[in-house]
Amino acid sequence: MDVAYISALSALAGSVIGGLTTGVTTWMSQRSQAKAALVAHDIAQREALYKEFIASASKIYGQAIVSSQPGIQDIVSLYAMISTMRVFSSPRIVECADRIMNRTIDTFFEPNKTIRDLRAIIKKGGEDIDPLKEFSNAAREELRLATHSRWTLSTQPIQR
Repeated sequence: MDVAYISALSALAGSVIGGLTTGVTTWMSQRSQAKAALVAHDIAQREALYKEFIASASKIYGQAIVSSQPGIQDIVSLYAMISTMRVFSSPRIVECADRIMNRTIDTFFEPNKTIRDLRAIIKKGGEDIDPLKEFSNAAREELRLATHSRWTLSTQPIQR
């Protein structure tokens, strides 16, 4: 075989390998960026949902403490948020949210509390006054795990 052919084939093979390497590197980089954007969107979506749930649930729980008349639309709205959590969140988050709803509904059937009653509860430690504490801690932990491990519910749920 002629040396010129060997040189030409070597140059051609080098060009093909170089082109493939560049193409594969670009593809992997774009794939990684797309996945990171998807994870960031997933985290932002859950953050917004949890924030809205905490604000709404605390408002309704506050109403339940001082009133026996629930706002049905507000309660239905909370149930809708919990149903959304069933799609995007871990089972632990949903369980905590369900407990908040049950406790809030039960509070509507208890005697109304005055500011004096609330002061006494808070002086005793206030554990009975914060039904959102467990949910908040669970949500913070889930979002922390999602941020640090680039975890998404669509690909890999949190193992408990």
